[in-house]
Amino acid sequence: MTNTDDRAGTPDTTTGTADTTAAPDKTDRTGTADTTATTDATAASAEATNSADAGGATAAAAPTRRALIGWGGAGLVLGAAGAGGAVAMARAGGDAEPDAAAAGAAVAFHGTHQAGIATPVQDRLHFAAFDVKTDDRAEFVRLLKDWTEAARRMTAGKAVGEGAYGGLPEAPPDDTGEALGLKPSRLTLTVGFGPSLFTRFGLAARRPEALVELPQFAGDNLDANRSGGDLCVQACADDPQVAVHAIRNLARIGMGKVVIRWSQLGFGKTSSTTPEAQTPRNLMGFKDGTRNIAGTETDRLERFVWVGAKDTDHNSAWMTGGSYLVARRIRMHVETWDRTSLQEQEDIFGRDKGEGAPVGKAKERDEPFLKAMLPDAHVRLAHPDSNGGATILRRGYSFTDGTDGLGRLDAGLFFLAYQRDVRKGFIAVQRNLATDALNEYIQHVGSAVFAVPPGVRDTGDWWGRTLFSGSGQEA
Repeated sequence: MTNTDDRAGTPDTTTGTADTTAAPDKTDRTGTADTTATTDATAASAEATNSADAGGATAAAAPTRRALIGWGGAGLVLGAAGAGGAVAMARAGGDAEPDAAAAGAAVAFHGTHQAGIATPVQDRLHFAAFDVKTDDRAEFVRLLKDWTEAARRMTAGKAVGEGAYGGLPEAPPDDTGEALGLKPSRLTLTVGFGPSLFTRFGLAARRPEALVELPQFAGDNLDANRSGGDLCVQACADDPQVAVHAIRNLARIGMGKVVIRWSQLGFGKTSSTTPEAQTPRNLMGFKDGTRNIAGTETDRLERFVWVGAKDTDHNSAWMTGGSYLVARRIRMHVETWDRTSLQEQEDIFGRDKGEGAPVGKAKERDEPFLKAMLPDAHVRLAHPDSNGGATILRRGYSFTDGTDGLGRLDAGLFFLAYQRDVRKGFIAVQRNLATDALNEYIQHVGSAVFAVPPGVRDTGDWWGRTLFSGSGQEA
């Protein structure tokens, strides 16, 4: 887990690879979440992510339900009554209002950057990777437009199309209905395109150089059924049913054109983009993301997260304003960890377990003295100072998916890291973690990388427009 502690990142169990090498005898207390490599843009960056439309509540006109019975039986029609009633909007460009979560506020959908990156991290996650089944470019573009319209409505607390009831008795409803009566719960939907998509639809020349396949890291034990994907959707919300509802409806709309390859539910955010809030803890009991990038840190977001014009050439200019996402499913051997002494646990991390202070310091946010930590301490290896300044924005989640058939919990960290360039971010840090003492207790079992395009600017825009427009064919 790239529990990068300090300035660069956050305590994610992500970068650590599952090395089975036993950790050496340790005497120094170390400790907690690595805020090192990446830093999740916090609430403040919600501004960049969603600005234009304070919630995407406005819907563009569309054909009637009778004219469109697509999406596996239901057409996308605007104007349905909102499922959640009145919607309170989160402040664009800043942290959510203090009572935003309790009020179930909506996060603005439109903006320069996609929501769900630098916006405040919600409590729940449903992440899904999709394989594209259609070979028809126009049909795929139509799907992206339909998904965008549905996302506008769901993030604003509204039902998809004409809703879950009241339509034609002979046709399936436009909305699955399980979010009826629920508030928006700060739902954000973030879309990304995998390397494999660029082998389709004449997009080969449009693939950015930074969208690289991840190399094999020491200790990786990747499951192909939990890795890769042509595209992904990250749904984050404070209510798990709202997040699941969003993915379910997008999958339903895409029936026949895309199919879910794999998905992951997450709970208990393991990093925060709001530094004034209490630092969350991972399933190992340590604070995670102490030094994660905050949404208010515009300069760090521009430097480490958002793709700039100088990062692209003519063919990849469509990524300006976007970012690159690395998703890693990291299994934690919690039963072994739970039998490890407190002293060794703290030595492995480089921070104490209670306060989260770095070795030799008193407070969680005190600047760490890396040389006071053991050479294989997680925080020391993940820190930007140990990686040429490499920094990533993290917004990972804990997961528990039953047992492995041997009486052990299938639990761990679903690591999500956003960065300006994967080669200078995650890859650089993960390689340095090859000797991480934490590797004895974790293993990376799933992996994917995606190019996350810029935000949807207004009601006439749609996910992926910058990629498909000007790619040699009319979008």
